[in-house]
Amino acid sequence: MKTDTIFYQLFQTLPSILFELLGKPATEAAAYQFTSVEIKELAFRFDGLFVPNSEIPEQPIYFVEVQFQPKTDFYWKLFTEICLYLNQYQPKNDFHAVAIFAKRSLDPGIPRQYRGWFMSQQITVIYLDELEVTNDNSVGLGMVKLVVEKEETAIDHSQQLFAKSRQQFTDAAKRQKVLQLLETILVYKFNNLTRQEIEAMFTLDELKQTRYFREVAEEERTKGKLEGKLEGKLEGKLEGKLETVPLLLQLGLTVEQIAANLGVDIEAVRQVAEKSGDQTPSE
Repeated sequence: MKTDTIFYQLFQTLPSILFELLGKPATEAAAYQFTSVEIKELAFRFDGLFVPNSEIPEQPIYFVEVQFQPKTDFYWKLFTEICLYLNQYQPKNDFHAVAIFAKRSLDPGIPRQYRGWFMSQQITVIYLDELEVTNDNSVGLGMVKLVVEKEETAIDHSQQLFAKSRQQFTDAAKRQKVLQLLETILVYKFNNLTRQEIEAMFTLDELKQTRYFREVAEEERTKGKLEGKLEGKLEGKLEGKLETVPLLLQLGLTVEQIAANLGVDIEAVRQVAEKSGDQTPSE
């Protein structure tokens, strides 16, 4: 799964994450609607677009772009998209751009032609690997940090987030969405692990109801039914073959010959021969 898809789901489920990243009160998210708008001219689409619910100029439109791969023209495209949006929709609100990089080394540097936007503080740059997250922070910020967490500490971190989500979200539907996001991040992050190893991370009862576990359970049920049918057929065929053993013994075939011709284990043939009382000598 692509990281931009993960962040789209994060912002959609917990829009307060953006404002926490900007060092603003999480409650400011209530005044915004998170959406995804396509710029028609060149079919651009922002990773995140936060539009104020009211046309109060003091509440800016937030353009959010997330970058996890090297991209030398990142700022050129971001500012082009913003200008196209402003021209197309001509909003009354001011705007603020937010560039989120997985790590500082991915930041190509602001082009000198756009340095005025930085000087006017209309753009904020965030490096996730330098993000300070403590136990006092929200589950949302914790999940953002989990995306770039080192594998050796990510499992412990995810377990803490599981427990915290149970406390922070009292609404069952909301909690389920958050848990499913955690599941999505872990499956994306640990795609080299086996199913059993991933399952071992998910200890909460709520996680057993997520899409991942429903799909796994269905696969196991289907697999079990298939194996059951195959085993039944195989057992049936084996029983049918063994039923012919007494007759074959009477015809003078040895235990070894019967086993070889029927393609069954010699010991199984010998047991049938003993039960039938037909003690035909072996070769």
